[in-house]
Amino acid sequence: MLKWAAIFLIISIIAAILGFWGIAGVAAGIAKFLFFLFIAMFVILLLLGLFAGSRV
Repeated sequence: MLKWAAIFLIISIIAAILGFWGIAGVAAGIAKFLFFLFIAMFVILLLLGLFAGSRV
């Protein structure tokens, strides 16, 4: 998922350089959404791993 966020970020930067502001904005929004989704899933799984690992 982080890989896709980076890909959309690169697409956004290239589109902005070429002047396609609409596509750049959409790609940046998708990249931001995927990045925060990745962070949320990482934190949830980290907490689950810490609490599940302490019970064993």
